[in-house]
Amino acid sequence: MYQKFFGLRESPFNVNPDPRYLYMTKQTQEALAGLTYGIQNRKGFILLTGEVGTGKTTLINQLLDWLRAQRMSTAFIFNSRLEVNQLFDFIMADFEIPCESREKSQVLLRLNHWLLERYRTGGTAVLIIDEAQNLSTDVLEEIRLLTNLETSTEKLLQIVLCGQPELEEKLRQPQLRQLRQRITLRCHTSPLTLDETFKYIGERLRIGGANGEPIFSKEAVHAVHNYSRGIPRVVNSLCEHSLINAYVDGVRPVPAQLVEDVAREFQLDEIAPTVPVGALFRAEQAANTQSLLKDLDQILERLRQSAVVPTRERKP
Repeated sequence: MYQKFFGLRESPFNVNPDPRYLYMTKQTQEALAGLTYGIQNRKGFILLTGEVGTGKTTLINQLLDWLRAQRMSTAFIFNSRLEVNQLFDFIMADFEIPCESREKSQVLLRLNHWLLERYRTGGTAVLIIDEAQNLSTDVLEEIRLLTNLETSTEKLLQIVLCGQPELEEKLRQPQLRQLRQRITLRCHTSPLTLDETFKYIGERLRIGGANGEPIFSKEAVHAVHNYSRGIPRVVNSLCEHSLINAYVDGVRPVPAQLVEDVAREFQLDEIAPTVPVGALFRAEQAANTQSLLKDLDQILERLRQSAVVPTRERKP
């Protein structure tokens, strides 16, 4: 709808967790490096946490692409509201392990046998569970017991638990202390800084086919960051709807006022910082001006001091 108007090939701000659009901030790079390192070195349990909308699922999809390229066996559980039997059904189905019995003892024996076969041939099996903060205590305990599937030196199954900060709180429960102690690596995602928001929007526009012409004004990006608080999912929503409204109004580049209008529609003005974006932008300019004036005053003062030459007293 608006792609042609802005010279884009596709919509760059879809909320789908497309790994092509993963923007690698320093923390994202560290998280991905931690995940790949932990899996390659068979560390067993790895924890990935982050606030809602900070790109955990996109990061997991990037990780899955890498794992499949490395020909590692993967099981990805995206619905974490499971009973114990359902958990094992998902694991066996995703790993494509045939098992005639549904009794847990038989399922575990078959899983252990399959993991040993993979290990002997140099293979790695990875279980990834998204939205893990929703797992019940019983299911989390069963997941912990899966780490008992091991050789004398290495874990046979690598497990990544991905969830919101509530997952960390849940793992602090006394009954889950054994699971907490087995977590060998902790990785995190976080909101974008203002500078990262500028780069994030620019990178998504580039991937979407932007030709380099300004699509968002500087003030508009300030507005996006202000109302989204740096949460990438909210950044996407604000940018997407702002582009639609700008197309309808025939306005280019997108001004801050359109972003503010969208933010009010989504009631983001009620939860985000209430500093007016125009004032925020003007404050930045004023701060820069004040800094320049201060530097100028210092230079003038030095010039005045150097211009004072002591006069020689004249003899009578």
